[in-house]
Amino acid sequence: MAFINVQPLAQENRAALPTAEAARHLNRAAQTLRIWAMRGTGPIQPLRIQGRLAWPVSELRRVLGVTA
Repeated sequence: MAFINVQPLAQENRAALPTAEAARHLNRAAQTLRIWAMRGTGPIQPLRIQGRLAWPVSELRRVLGVTA
């Protein structure tokens, strides 16, 4: 797995993140997030944009207890 350099969530200005970046913030494998999306389980559900998963930054902040 390649190292992904991510911006702190408190400084993130995008509305949603791709799976790899969201997984890095949550300290989970990207495949875990894909399974959450497929099964409808997990603490966060993604948006589906043209067949891709996008993980809302606001939900990531809520789950991780980060204030913007």
